[in-house]
Amino acid sequence: MSIEVGEVISVKGTNIIVELYEESNMETLFYNGERFSGVSIQEFILIRRGFKDIVARVQGEYLDERFKDEENNFYIRKVELIPIGYFEFDEFHEGIKHLPMIRDIAYLISESQVKSIFGKPDESFIVGETLTEEIPVSLPWQKLFNTHIGVFGNTGSGKSNTLTNLYTILFKNKLDKFRDNSHFVILDFNGEYTKNQLISEGANKKVYQLDTRTGDGDRFPLTSDVFWDDELFGILFKATENTQKPFLSRIVSGRNKYKDRPDSLQIYVKLTVERALTSIAQKKEFVDLISTISKLVKAKGLELKVKELGWHGQQSKLYFPNSNEYLSGGINDSAYRNNFQNLVQNLTINKLSPFNELMLRINTQLLADLISGFVQFEHIQPLLKRVDASLTALDRVFNVSDEETESRLLSVISLRKTNQEIKKVLPLLLAKFYYGIHKKKVINQSPPRKTFHLIVDEAHNILSTQSNREHESWKDYRLELFEEIIKEGRKFGFFLTLSSQRPADISPTIMSQLHNFFIHRLVNDRDLKLLENTISSLDGLSQQLIPNLSKGCAVVTGTSFDIPMVVQFYEMKKESRPDSDDIDIGSLWN
Repeated sequence: MSIEVGEVISVKGTNIIVELYEESNMETLFYNGERFSGVSIQEFILIRRGFKDIVARVQGEYLDERFKDEENNFYIRKVELIPIGYFEFDEFHEGIKHLPMIRDIAYLISESQVKSIFGKPDESFIVGETLTEEIPVSLPWQKLFNTHIGVFGNTGSGKSNTLTNLYTILFKNKLDKFRDNSHFVILDFNGEYTKNQLISEGANKKVYQLDTRTGDGDRFPLTSDVFWDDELFGILFKATENTQKPFLSRIVSGRNKYKDRPDSLQIYVKLTVERALTSIAQKKEFVDLISTISKLVKAKGLELKVKELGWHGQQSKLYFPNSNEYLSGGINDSAYRNNFQNLVQNLTINKLSPFNELMLRINTQLLADLISGFVQFEHIQPLLKRVDASLTALDRVFNVSDEETESRLLSVISLRKTNQEIKKVLPLLLAKFYYGIHKKKVINQSPPRKTFHLIVDEAHNILSTQSNREHESWKDYRLELFEEIIKEGRKFGFFLTLSSQRPADISPTIMSQLHNFFIHRLVNDRDLKLLENTISSLDGLSQQLIPNLSKGCAVVTGTSFDIPMVVQFYEMKKESRPDSDDIDIGSLWN
């Protein structure tokens, strides 16, 4: 038996009120050699109902004043409880299955019973301890890492330390068990995980230091199938719906149709340039387009000759002002034969980078469409400028190839030195790339025998519904992709871990699909309201603690945990923690 401390006087739904005995105010008690904590906020109490012990948690307490006579009074202490589970045959079961009745007796709960509520800790996976009870807390790794995880908290609250703690413990204990069954990728916006965090760089870890400023950084390998996608091009280059998107679709479909034929691009370019120079309905835009094509394929002779051309407005013809020769159209035109025929026939295209190939195909397709009268130049010209501006940055961070790259257990992609455009584009490309590849691998497996874990630090940068700095269709496409992943990814063994300072900025659909939450200090009302509406397992008292949590302390709740816990996470060692420490201003200014 235990120590009686009171009896139930009210049960309204799941709200239980217990009237405490006068001698129940001790902070700590000992009985039969066991230690018991007194009745206070966040502590547990047992209520005996038949052969079952209902476990309830103290949510609040108050004094009920009763007058004994005209001169003296005394107070009755009452506490409000919320049931969280029950003991049956000395085993704790989470969930509300039984409720007490009035006059049922309440007892203190022993320290050993409290430990059994939190589960027997796995010594290898301990990440911290409960704030009140100081009981070691271990990760339920078998139930946690096959779910979508959210780590939230204001800057400086310790969320990066928690995120690092979770995966460092996992890799420390399971590194030799992963083999080729799992792959982890971190989208690192601030370069916090590029050193020895999680695991040391080597056979199991690859760090990509991307840089759009100088081009001296690493290039992330991307497959051609992911890059050559008309829908993706439309998003990247902000193409208009009615003219520019169909134009890009023609480029991609034409490439796909003939990509297996050798020299198909060279034949296409030569025929198009020839058609332009022998057209009977010439346009002045031909000169700039052919000149650009010549530069891309390094046809110096053709480029110099095209520069000699001028446009005769009255006759609507291309001509050579120095010799007064006109291109009158037709393959037998003397001006064409004398100046261009040999140059065009000898035009050769050596191996191009995918980005130069895209520019070549865009200019060649536009030239072909102008010859056919299929488009108006002023409708496509803005697209050319946007493509030209974007490809410079893309070329500095991507290496597009048909070859499969060597897969490491952990890939860290640092975006610290990239511009804002790449910070928005790259997560979209990577999510599409990895999700597509992983689905192909496991599409016929049920359940999947491989897992993929995409960890997004500072997730509000790319999953915000509030951002007004980017094209609407671009933002919508990225959100739809991540929403699909978080809704359907579990079936394919594809899991997201999101870390953010502003959970309220993240898409509500994404937030509602997260399974487990590690919530550090948050003070914004919108963030707190979102958590209240999103997390069904978050009790009222834990929610009230969130704005005042100390550094490194978090409310932990979700499908992998029996009850919400307030956990003080252990601080990582200096060589292992992320590069997000506060500046020591005292040392700096001294």
